[in-house]
Amino acid sequence: MKDSIHPQYHPEATITCVCGATWKTGSTQKEVRVDICSQCHPFFTGKQKLVDTEGRVDRFRRKYAGNTSTK
Repeated sequence: MKDSIHPQYHPEATITCVCGATWKTGSTQKEVRVDICSQCHPFFTGKQKLVDTEGRVDRFRRKYAGNTSTK
């Protein structure tokens, strides 16, 4: 590797999430702040829910409600 071109590596960098979780890892930054982590992400917590704000599912069901023919 060439000298003086690589960023400084911090083996004990602190990662902080907005939910309050912190952990140590290696990084080129000494402190890293993240918006979401595995402790607060809906996929990992099991609190995932479908949000249909535009009514697409209802619109689809209304559109194809009368079409029950099968071949």
